[in-house]
Amino acid sequence: MSSQSQPPAQGRGNTPREHTRSLPLTPAEDRRWAYVAHSFSIAGFIPSLCVYLAFRDRGPFTRQESREAFNFTLPLTVLVVVFLGLGFIPAIGWIFSVVAVLIWLFMTISGVLGGVQVNKGRPYLYKLNVRMFLYE
Repeated sequence: MSSQSQPPAQGRGNTPREHTRSLPLTPAEDRRWAYVAHSFSIAGFIPSLCVYLAFRDRGPFTRQESREAFNFTLPLTVLVVVFLGLGFIPAIGWIFSVVAVLIWLFMTISGVLGGVQVNKGRPYLYKLNVRMFLYE
């Protein structure tokens, strides 16, 4: 029997997972994804979490900045959701709704400011940040 008719050996190097290993981010891509993690805070903590989970092993700047953005946006997103829920209370609910919008505006503007800084390649630390999630 010739070697042409035999299927390829399923050795260690032939697994599909090894073929899909991602390359490290270039410095420009690293800055771009860090920018996305901060600037898309308009949508709460979801963008920064997605960037962290997708690129944490590919770029050190992205890992650092997406963690910082996630730690900033998670508690504020939770507060916005709670205050919006309290907004359904008759007579005083409008106060909670206004506070929710103000928190959301603060989170969005702070995220854009952070995005501008990381787009220039500078690390950004939020002044009011919990920094307790996603740290090793």
